[in-house]
Amino acid sequence: MDSWTVLGSDTPSTLRAQVDSAGTLRADLAQDVLGWHRDAPGWCRGDACIPRFRTADLETDDGLDVVRFAALAGLVAAVDVPTRTLATTSDAGTRARELTGATAAELTLPTLDGTPFALSGLRGTKVALVFWASWCGCRYDLPAWQERHADQADQNFTVVTIALDAKPADSAPWHAEAHTTHPALVDVDGVAADAFDIVNVPTVVWLDEEGRLVRPQDSQTATDTFRDWNHLSAEASGEALRRWVRDGDAGLTPEQVREHLRLPSADDQRARAETRLAAWLADHDQGDAAERHFAAAAAAAPHNVALRRGAMPRRGVDPFGEEYFALASELAEAGIPLHRPLPTGADE
Repeated sequence: MDSWTVLGSDTPSTLRAQVDSAGTLRADLAQDVLGWHRDAPGWCRGDACIPRFRTADLETDDGLDVVRFAALAGLVAAVDVPTRTLATTSDAGTRARELTGATAAELTLPTLDGTPFALSGLRGTKVALVFWASWCGCRYDLPAWQERHADQADQNFTVVTIALDAKPADSAPWHAEAHTTHPALVDVDGVAADAFDIVNVPTVVWLDEEGRLVRPQDSQTATDTFRDWNHLSAEASGEALRRWVRDGDAGLTPEQVREHLRLPSADDQRARAETRLAAWLADHDQGDAAERHFAAAAAAAPHNVALRRGAMPRRGVDPFGEEYFALASELAEAGIPLHRPLPTGADE
């Protein structure tokens, strides 16, 4: 069998596998597969087991059907046979259960210098997670987000910015220019964007002191620099933030949070798996293979601007150029809005 590279949420691993005569990727049974090992009850990981009767038709003398097994394990798998590379992410059902759970996902992301930073360490504090990117005009809002952070830091509140960039060096100059002191994280592998179903930037998520999501995926700006383009009001978002931090009014009832919470579809998660695979291939000088999977991601979730525009720098395409404006026009013609501001609670 061949050695395959497996890209999950952690560091890449290897898998002994081969493609059989029917085109099915099959893994050697005598090894861990996607974190699961074969045991008497079935395929197990920790205390959880997938019963043997559920995997019986996935196993042959040639090995275990990896893609169908991934689906049983709550994963979506994207495969590139020529480069022997496989990428996975959580399926839509798993991600929806996590998003609607009592508390937000437990995430650890690197800071600009690579230091791991756990969001759970902010329990007891109100948190505004600000998703942005160096390839977005929202980069010019960093000084204003820092100002909001500093103005209300004495109110048991913090801004946390999360850059959807390929590497920390892409976002570092913008933080240096803004003189930021708030936690500045980089979502290199798209883990946080996946966990909170972020499909464009700028998007802001509010978490209360218990880590509960009290304002989901809200298009917010901190300046009106591009208001003619995005029609978002920085004044409205700033007032809403101050009201939440100082008075505890998030502007949405729990019922409204559930109503406005965007949950991913199967196509969304397929696109994320394809993008994870494509990004790794692009970073390892497999441009043609990467382009195939970037295209597959765009076909699966054409509305996901974060994936499609975020891929442009890796593809050698200007994210502020003609291809981005063509994407924006495509979505406008399809009736898909680029931004989704939520009610502030002040006058709605």
